[in-house]
Amino acid sequence: MHAPGFYVHVATDECFFGAGCWHPEAIALDRIRALIATKPERWLTTRDDKKFAAHWQLAGASLTRPPRGYAGNHMALEDLKRKDFIGLAPLSFAEATGPGLVKLAGTRFASAVPLMKFLCEAIKVPY
Repeated sequence: MHAPGFYVHVATDECFFGAGCWHPEAIALDRIRALIATKPERWLTTRDDKKFAAHWQLAGASLTRPPRGYAGNHMALEDLKRKDFIGLAPLSFAEATGPGLVKLAGTRFASAVPLMKFLCEAIKVPY
């Protein structure tokens, strides 16, 4: 099972930091959705954390309908539809290639800790 992780993407056309689970396996995806469904307030607090939201946006693929077994009126329905649980923080090419990249990565990744802890707990892997 793949664990949530951190990612740095540097290309001439796009640069960004990533954090979370991209294309989690079915078991991991089921566990993440189950934790969101049973603790939606905690998920919403994690997702909407001010430090996280200042730099990160949740991204990735989503279902068009609720996943099987989940109510269509769940308070976190749009997040339950997610197939990816990743946050992306954009970088300019100058930031990605400049001398401050390591410090910037540390700052950005630190602000993603609530997301990473939630996902690791859901998947039952240590953070």
